[in-house]
Amino acid sequence: MLYIIGLGLGDERDITVRGLDAVRSCHKVYVEAYTSLLSFGLASDGLSRMEKLYGRDVVVADREMVEERADEILSEAVDSDVAFLVVGDPFGATTHTDLVVRAKKMGLKVKVIHNASVMNAIGACGLQLYHYGETISIPFFTDTWRPDSFYPKIQKNRQLGLHTLCLLDIRVKEPSLESLCRGRKCYEPPKYMSIHIAINQLLEIEETNGGSAYNAETKCVGIARLGNDDQMIVAGSMKELLDIDFGPPLHCLVIVGETHPVEEEMLEFYSIKS
Repeated sequence: MLYIIGLGLGDERDITVRGLDAVRSCHKVYVEAYTSLLSFGLASDGLSRMEKLYGRDVVVADREMVEERADEILSEAVDSDVAFLVVGDPFGATTHTDLVVRAKKMGLKVKVIHNASVMNAIGACGLQLYHYGETISIPFFTDTWRPDSFYPKIQKNRQLGLHTLCLLDIRVKEPSLESLCRGRKCYEPPKYMSIHIAINQLLEIEETNGGSAYNAETKCVGIARLGNDDQMIVAGSMKELLDIDFGPPLHCLVIVGETHPVEEEMLEFYSIKS
């Protein structure tokens, strides 16, 4: 059996009781470490906390292992139970769907145990979940690459009066361009996009595309460390949010569409007071 188990958004204790029972029954346990992160990260102290609570050794599975050597994980599940732990919910990233497809093609039994993810916990900001349009991901700009393929999705959401959840880039164990050119992998330090960077990139893209979807005065909600004890939610214009210190990662951003009176009441609790 291959178990794919959501860990939720906080720390090692956010695993469900069903998930914990499954982990403790498994011969091998992996934790995915690149689409998101728990509040303590996955340094040695964080891993030891997981292992102490779960009663199992935990192997960190980075992007390279999951995308290039997934067969190693799947082959172990042929003769024994293997757990693959995912921060948030198992289907919050397409990589995990691909893992399920490959497992099923091998004839493996797969059991998924769900948990909270940014896709439902974002309701904490007061905007109703059914009033969101398509979610987008914002990648880091580079000197030579300034992607804007997600802009039409924001534009369409805005035209329909829908909110847009923006997931911000996470770069963990990414090889540097220089090292790839030299034929050997040398990894860049971990990098997590902040709300400030996201807004500045969005405003640059808006200017490039003609200024019709949003502007510096457009209302947004900035959220940091969603699901943690120190989560931070602030509502204001893009320009106002640039003056807010949101602290450590992870951050996400919501571009607000048309609002219901109840949504307005909730946003008022998080609004920047003049």
